[in-house]
Amino acid sequence: MARYTGPVCRLCRRNGEKLFLKGDRCFTPKCAIERRPNPPGQRSPRRRKVSDRGLQLREKQKARHSYGVLERQFRRLYREATRLPGPTGDNLITLLELRLDNVVYRAGLAESRAQARQIVCHGSITLNGHKADIPSIETKIGDRVGWTARGRGTKFFEMVKEWQGGREVPGWIAVDPAQLEASVSALPLRTDVDAKFDENAIVEYYSR
Repeated sequence: MARYTGPVCRLCRRNGEKLFLKGDRCFTPKCAIERRPNPPGQRSPRRRKVSDRGLQLREKQKARHSYGVLERQFRRLYREATRLPGPTGDNLITLLELRLDNVVYRAGLAESRAQARQIVCHGSITLNGHKADIPSIETKIGDRVGWTARGRGTKFFEMVKEWQGGREVPGWIAVDPAQLEASVSALPLRTDVDAKFDENAIVEYYSR
């Protein structure tokens, strides 16, 4: 399964803003963009004006990197969003938020989406009582996310017990702090998502 394996802090520096790809580290002075706010690579004395197409591409890349989605997957999600009723941009955000790895992250069961993806791939997460090891599974209203017996026996599970509850959980996810389980109680709305990108620019990018 293909995925980006390079330094994620480089992605934030390329986009010129924090994408919060490394969890709590992004809120500390150790964050790479705090220490080196300039883009990676050799510096150029010339400042090039970015075209409208370039700005749209930048927004699309922000969304991809934020959710850890490759171009092929992202294009497929966009096509699905165009077939759903309502604004395509809002539909795209809803589909991204309903990914299993994102639900695990939003519920506070992982510090970052990359970490959530890892514990899903390692077989530590269940969906409706069955082991689910595909991070891109689309969850639905009423779906329950929990831990496998193997997952509950890991040191990571004990770490989750310590920090769970410290992060604000969106209203469309209900969390059982005693069992460290969560359920999707509603569809995520645009107002529920602290997206760092402009979804309308993404729609314009693919519409050309």
